[in-house]
Amino acid sequence: MISIVIADDHHLVRQSIISLLEKYEDIEIVGEAADGYETLKLIQQKRPDVAIVDVAMPLLNGIETMRRVKSLDVNTNVVILSMHSDEVVVHEVLRNGARGYLLKNSVVEELIIAIRSASKGEIYLSPAIAQTALSNSFQTESASEALNILSRLSSRERETLQLIVEGHTNQAAAQILNISTKTVEKHRATLMKKLEVRNLPELILKAVKNRLVYLDE
Repeated sequence: MISIVIADDHHLVRQSIISLLEKYEDIEIVGEAADGYETLKLIQQKRPDVAIVDVAMPLLNGIETMRRVKSLDVNTNVVILSMHSDEVVVHEVLRNGARGYLLKNSVVEELIIAIRSASKGEIYLSPAIAQTALSNSFQTESASEALNILSRLSSRERETLQLIVEGHTNQAAAQILNISTKTVEKHRATLMKKLEVRNLPELILKAVKNRLVYLDE
C-alpha cells in the first residue's frame, strides 16, 4: 500500500484528487494540507511514501516545502502537480529532488504512474516537462538571470520574499516565521540590495517577473 499526502491550497482540487485516487486499491490517502507549513507538519506526523505537492501554495510554496522535506527524517518522495511549466520552475523543482512533475491537465493514468514510480524512488515527468528539462532552454538569458538571483538568496530570504509578495505586513510575516519584526525588516533590506531595487513595488515586480515566488494559480 502506497501512503499519500496531498498538498494544494484549493479544497476542490484536493477533493478531486482524493476522489480519483480512492479507486486504486494500492493507494491510501493519509492526509491533506493547504499550505507548505501544514504540509511539513503532516509529513512529519504521517510519514507518507509520497507527497503530491502544488507549487503555488501560500506562506511556504511547494519548492520551499520540498527543500524542507529533504531535511526531515522521513522517506517521503515528492511529486509536483502544477500549472507551471516554464523553465525556471522546472529547473528548481528537479534541482531540489522531485521524483515526479506533472501538469494539472495530465490524465489520471499519468498521476498513478508518477505515484507508483515515486514510491520506488523512480522519476516520472509529464511529456511537456520532460521536453523542457531536456532542452537547452535553461540557457536563455531570462532563465539564467532568475536562477542566478535565486542562488544568492538564503532559505529564510526566499520565505520572507514570498510573504512580502503575498502582501503580508512585516508584523504578520514575523509572526508566521516566528522571528522578530526587526529581523523581517533586515531581510527585506537585504532582499532589496540583492535584487538591486529601490523600493517595495520594484521588489515585488522583480520577484514576480523572475519567478522568484509562486503565486496562486
